[in-house]
Formats: sequence, structure tokens, C-alpha cells
Amino acid sequence: MKLLLALALALSPAPDPTPAAIDAYLEQAMESTGVPGLSVVVTHGGKVVHAAGYGHDSQGRPMTADTPMRVASVSKSFTAMAVMTLVDQGKIKLDEPVAAQLPGFTMADPRAARITVRQLLNQTSGLSDRTVDIASTEEATSPADFTARLAGSRLAAEPGTRYEYCNVNYDLAGRLVEVASGRRFGDYLRDRVFGPLGMKSSAISDKVVPVADGYNSLFGAWLPRPELAGFHDESGAGGVITTAADMGKWLIAQTGDGRPLVKRESLKAMHEPSKLRPYGMGWGIEDGGRLVHSGNLFTYNAVEAISPRTGYGFAVMTNNATLYDPTYDIMLGLTALSEGRTPEGPGGERQLFEAALAAFALLAAGLGALGVARARRWGARRSGRPWWRIGLRMMPALVPVAVLAWYPDLVSVLVNGRTVTWAQLTYFPAPLSVAVLVAALAGLGVTVARIRALRSERRRGLPDDVVCKPSGSSHQVQV
Repeated sequence: MKLLLALALALSPAPDPTPAAIDAYLEQAMESTGVPGLSVVVTHGGKVVHAAGYGHDSQGRPMTADTPMRVASVSKSFTAMAVMTLVDQGKIKLDEPVAAQLPGFTMADPRAARITVRQLLNQTSGLSDRTVDIASTEEATSPADFTARLAGSRLAAEPGTRYEYCNVNYDLAGRLVEVASGRRFGDYLRDRVFGPLGMKSSAISDKVVPVADGYNSLFGAWLPRPELAGFHDESGAGGVITTAADMGKWLIAQTGDGRPLVKRESLKAMHEPSKLRPYGMGWGIEDGGRLVHSGNLFTYNAVEAISPRTGYGFAVMTNNATLYDPTYDIMLGLTALSEGRTPEGPGGERQLFEAALAAFALLAAGLGALGVARARRWGARRSGRPWWRIGLRMMPALVPVAVLAWYPDLVSVLVNGRTVTWAQLTYFPAPLSVAVLVAALAGLGVTVARIRALRSERRRGLPDDVVCKPSGSSHQVQV
């Protein structure tokens, strides 16, 4: 009997989390992460379980479920939905070449003519940050202009042979929506995606839905900053501005519980992984079948998730961007609550990272000052040695200088080859950038001080080897 009771308890569904329990968890998350603002929605069975905002925006206003937020690459799932509505209408053919359906799309690579629409949405087109002039595309003023700027770029792989996450895929998809529908991308989203779902506070331009500046953290100080200039308005890759309340309606539609925007088989296709990677169309597929997509800008972060097993949906948005993005961990905590587990919750990773970087910067500055102060003694001990040996001894001090010189390229390697610019490095990685800069300046200062000390010692040593005596009206040098 006890065994049967235990089995019954194990198989019984977990109790639904109450709004009060969700709210308590999010208050704890706000305290542990220290973020200035947070907006969250939880859905289940066609209903919004909880939607709320916490903290404040950069203008000091309280965050609510109706506060507009940038959601960055979460936008990709909206763009995929817009494409699939046109697939259902027969205006876009999913498995035929993009070039045949998008006049004006050409590249300096004949393989680009074979990219299909499905490959764009699955991120398997061969497009890559490494072979596209990303700096030029970021200066685009419209989807048509963006597409034209690809003319001189090449692919990194044969279409359909390799997965590589690249925003260009979804900006091209946005332009395809314009051409197939005969309407501006933002207008089509408003009328065929946002509008039918009742997402009245969502748009793909801050001229339509104004959004406050976000924040960056610099060693614990929150600095309000305007979003880094780039191709945001009308961007299919990352332009959506929305609210927690609106995201609730979107999640309900994605779970199949709300108003259908596309055929059920089309929705299923969006949620299925490609053969190359567990990535569908604007959704990543994790172990257990959970659908997730994160979004990272330079002053905003977001994540959306759906659990097909439990029917829960989650969206977490923050008005800040730092070295540590807490949105994913907060989503995991909400998932645990929905499954009847105790959430671990996000910790103070950001504070720890930034404290460690601050300590490193202070240590580098202190060692640099000490090295400069001892440069004369260092030079005196090594003045008689060959220059090549002295150069080897000075190389460790120049390592931070080399790191600074190659800093964008090194960070690019860490983020899987995505293009990284100097301007971007002044935003969310600002503490790391400052620490690298301080270390480089300290190393350079020590190196310059040591070279000057060596030259001074060499000049001081000349009279020991060369004697100058006067002879009549001229000077004769005797060795």
C-alpha cells in the first residue's frame, strides 16, 4: 500500500505555482542580481498566470508589465512567424531559393543563389559574421538597403551544410516578408502578427513604441546609456520592442492555446530542429524539448521559453546588459517553480565578476606604479647585458599591451566568431575593457620607464670607457 501511495504521489502533477510564489521568487532574484529593472510574464493553459515589473527604468519610473522593453534576438521568432504566415498563403516557398523570391539579393558568391528560405530561418544558409561586412550592414537605413549592402560579401560554407548563428539570416527574412507582402515589414508585423494577438504595445521601431534607455554596469555602478547605434528599426533579427503583457499573448499563441496565426503544421515546423543543430525557426530546442531563445543587445537582455511538456511559457526581460545576463537563470528558476521544484535562483555572478575585474585593475595599476618606481634600479642591474636578453625580460610587461591590441579579435573568438567592434566593447563588457586597458597602460608605462632607465645607465657608463682630453686649441680623443 505504501509503495502504491508513493507511486501515485510521484505521478501526480506538480501543483501550479501561485502568483504570490512567483512574485516572491522574482523579488529574491531582483535582490540577488541587483539589476535596476525586470519585467516578467508566466503563462499556462491559455492564460497569463503572472505578469509584473520590478525596479525602475532609466527615467526613474516603476517597471510594470506594460513597460516597453527591447527584446533583441527574441525578435527572430516573430520574424519566423511572419514568414510562415506568407508560406501558408502561398506567397513564400520555404524550400526554394531566396534569390528567386527576393529581387535585389545578390552576393559575390555564386553559392548564395542556392540559399533557401528554410535555411535562413534554420541559420544554415552559410552566412557568417566572418565573411559579411557587418559594419556596413549596421549602417543600413531599411531592409532594402540592408539587402543591397550584401552584394560584395561571401558565404562561409555551402548552404545547408553547417549551422552558424548570424543576424543577417533574419534581416534578409524581414526583407523577404516586405517583398512577398508588398508592405513595410513593421506594418506587416503590426497587422498580421501583433494585431491579431492583441499585442497593442509592440512594434519594430522606437518611433512607434518609445523605449527608455537601458543600463550598463561599471564595477557596480549602473550607468543609463542609449542603445548602441545600429540597424534596429525594421530589423528582422533584433528590432522588436514589446512588453511583458504582450509577451504573454505571444507565448499563449506559441503553445497553441491562443488564436492561431498559422496552420498547426507550420507552427510545428517552427519548433522542430534542423538536421544540423537543435535550432528550429527562431527557437532553440533544449534537452527535454524546451523551446528557448535569448536576446542580447547592448543595454537590454531578454529570454523567452516554452515547455511543451507542462504547457508553461515564460518571458524575462531586463533593461540592462552586463557581462553576466541573469535572464536565462531567472527563467530556469520559474521553470523549476512550474514543475513543483525549489528554484535555485540566480546568484550574484555579475557582482563577483566585476569585483574580480576591479581587483585585477587595481593590482595591475599598483604593479605598474611599482614597476615605474623601480625602473632605475632595474636598469642599473641590467645595463651591461645584451639588448636581446633585456628585451626578453621586458616582454611579460608587454603582454597586456598585445591583449589590448587584439582585444576585439580575442573577444570575437570567445563569442563563436561574431564580429566585435571597439564601440561594442565600451558597453556591456565595460568592466572587462577597463581592466584590460589599465593592465595595458601599466605594462606600457613600466616598459617605457625601463627603456629610459637603461639608456640613462648606458650614457652614464660612457666616461669609464672613453676619456676626452684637451690638446691645444682642439680636442683629441684618447681611448
